[in-house]
Amino acid sequence: MKPTSPIRFAGPPLLSLAIVHTLLFIASIVSAALLRHGAPFITPFGDAEAARAFFSTNPLAVKVSGFFFFGSAVPLAIYTATVVSRLSYLGVRAAGTNIALFGGFAASGAIAISGLCTWVLSVPEVAASLVAARALFFLSFLFGGAGFAVAFGLLAAGVSVTSHFARLLPRWLVVMGMIVALAGELSSLSLIAYPANVAIPVTRFAGFAWLLLVGGLLPKTRRPTEGGSQAGGTA
Repeated sequence: MKPTSPIRFAGPPLLSLAIVHTLLFIASIVSAALLRHGAPFITPFGDAEAARAFFSTNPLAVKVSGFFFFGSAVPLAIYTATVVSRLSYLGVRAAGTNIALFGGFAASGAIAISGLCTWVLSVPEVAASLVAARALFFLSFLFGGAGFAVAFGLLAAGVSVTSHFARLLPRWLVVMGMIVALAGELSSLSLIAYPANVAIPVTRFAGFAWLLLVGGLLPKTRRPTEGGSQAGGTA
């Protein structure tokens, strides 16, 4: 039997999910910047009392920012499930898809936990406690920073490697995905060396671009061959 017309993948649009995920993250940053008062920037590695005072005087900014950041976890989880499903639909049969699935869900979970910890910091009784505020601030930072970046690196690596072998994405985008993956894994070093924290924003912001590009360029259709099967990539 000769090949028939292409069959289109049935699932949520990856590009739209990537856009929503990115916009929700931006909303978390912008809302915090517009609603806060006092110090323009705080870090869990800085003065503990200054951080506690910031949370005490900016409950609305903290709450709204945590809400949007938590919300950004949902489209990332749906994106992960969809991209892995599409790779399987396109004929990829490799361990890399399971690595991507784990990484994407773990990254989404890390964002959700970070957003919830941030939200709790808006509670006056919590913000009034120096110990509780400092602990939650570190948890929010670690889950939303290194925890997210390492997991996101696995998502990028899993999708990029399998797409390379199956020839589903252009080489330059595969290379970009591997750079994101490398930055994500290197961010784990931030737990023992503070300068390695620079890998976290590299993973996050380059990751946004990578998600958008994969969402726009990963094929949506496959052409059935004789026997109704398609050769899969290996990784």
